[in-house]
Amino acid sequence: MRGQGAWNDLVPADDMSRGEAKRVIRRLWRMLGPWHRGIVYASAVVVVQVAALVAGPSLVRYGIDAGIQVDDKGALNLAVVMYIGVALLSLVLGRAVTRMVARLGESFLQWLRTHVFRHLMSLSMDFFEKEKTGRLVARMTSDIDALQELISQGLVLMVQNVLLFVGTAVVITVISPLLALVTLAIVPPVYFASRWFRRVSNVAYLEVRDRISTNMSTLQESLEGIRVVQAFAREKHASDRFSETNEAQFEANLSTVSISAKYFPAVEMSGVVGTAVIIGVGGWMVHAEAATIGTVAAFVLYLNNLFEPIQQLSQFYNTVQSGGAALNKLFGLLDTGPSVSERPGAFDIAPSAVDIVVNCVSFAYLDDVVLDNVSMTIHSGERVALVGPTGAGKSTLAKLLARFYDPSSGSVSIGGADLRAITLDSLRRRMCFVPQEGYLFAGTLRENVRIGRPEASDVEVEDAMRALGVLEHFAAFPGGLDTEVREGDSRLSAGERQLMSLARAALADPAILILDEATSNLDPGTEQSVEQALEALMHGRTVVVVAHRLSTAERADRVAVIDGGRLVEYGTHADLVGAGGRYASLFAAWVVHRP
Repeated sequence: MRGQGAWNDLVPADDMSRGEAKRVIRRLWRMLGPWHRGIVYASAVVVVQVAALVAGPSLVRYGIDAGIQVDDKGALNLAVVMYIGVALLSLVLGRAVTRMVARLGESFLQWLRTHVFRHLMSLSMDFFEKEKTGRLVARMTSDIDALQELISQGLVLMVQNVLLFVGTAVVITVISPLLALVTLAIVPPVYFASRWFRRVSNVAYLEVRDRISTNMSTLQESLEGIRVVQAFAREKHASDRFSETNEAQFEANLSTVSISAKYFPAVEMSGVVGTAVIIGVGGWMVHAEAATIGTVAAFVLYLNNLFEPIQQLSQFYNTVQSGGAALNKLFGLLDTGPSVSERPGAFDIAPSAVDIVVNCVSFAYLDDVVLDNVSMTIHSGERVALVGPTGAGKSTLAKLLARFYDPSSGSVSIGGADLRAITLDSLRRRMCFVPQEGYLFAGTLRENVRIGRPEASDVEVEDAMRALGVLEHFAAFPGGLDTEVREGDSRLSAGERQLMSLARAALADPAILILDEATSNLDPGTEQSVEQALEALMHGRTVVVVAHRLSTAERADRVAVIDGGRLVEYGTHADLVGAGGRYASLFAAWVVHRP
């Protein structure tokens, strides 16, 4: 599996080479493995349907030559009945194959959505920190929609029209080689025009996909940051920025329209010229007794079977290009592997192994060194505070302890076992990371708490909240714990959302708790409630807290001072203050300015 760079490599709207296109098609065919039997069956039905379509003009030829020219009513009636029969057969089979392919396509797309979503959920934290949400949403919406149009409608038309063109070319060659040669002479100009269209439209449609993704990212970002936009009266700036990306998408779409406006009229004109040539040459051949009137009539009808597939395939090529570009980007996403993965042979962590050892850990993010040779030991039951200036590497160290990242060098171990050798599931059961801001998902309050342990009963959810002293507060809501909340619900205060986050952690009951200072963004009144809940949650556990307020460090067993990515001091609050070093300076400044 390719690394994190694979995803970004596929973002530019570059033209796919023929080799890349073939690899995408082969990979899609392998992915369609469970649907191969249904595809083969549908293809067989298409072959019979196309045979019925090809037979129609030949029956007209027979009816004119054997029924009208010779005045044989039996032959004419037979031709009429058979023509109606093959027309009805083609209609019935066409409807049947459309339904079959639609069912196959929707089934595959349902699986693909789930497959892509599960892959997204498996990716590591650093991927989501550097990737735009709007672009990821585009993969699951506009790109899947492009494939839906391709699979549910386009593939049937493509196979039908290819078979119809080939079948018609064979039949007219058998009927009249000379007239077939004249008729097919008009195909090369259309072919070369189609090659031009394919080349320029491929670039144009990849550009459209990229512009749609950028536009959706701008929309997503503006909606998520609407409070900041309105707080600083930046509505016009946000609108202007969206207008710019929207204009870029508009221009990209106009480019595709311009290409189509040049190509499709040329194809239609070729059809008109072809009809004139058949009537002229065919009439001359009838006078020379080298062809029959029925043959000329059949060739005029067959001409439609030649040029309609070219027109439809040309129009369908837009869908192919759009779907191919979407599929290429989806494969790029699927080829992006997690930077944090479970090793073969990983084992579950022992229940008693809670001592944490950070050994010579360094970490770089995009060539930017964030941590440099950090070593420390956190004993079972200790509360350790990570302090230091903004950007010093505190949160990065906390995320390394939770194995959201892996060190660039060195190791983090629990009970002597490297985190990289431990199963992620057992690590998550033993360790819980509580972010700085609580996040609520759509659902009830009870369901939001149960995220901490999905199999927990209602009684266990209530017991966890009671242990934190927050049950009565939320039970007093109009719907109690069954109160419905929305994603990121603004009806709950920041403190209430953080209390829900702590209740999740309490329900998970981890041995190790990592906190990104849960009270840093709260008002004093709410902060007191959260502090009480935090104290109850931390009791009896090993705790690592990113301390933005030194009152937290003051209550910790030991304090780790991180500065410039290095561990510069490590000891108790009293010892560090007495040492008169970096921490003593930070604490003295905080004491002067604290409320």
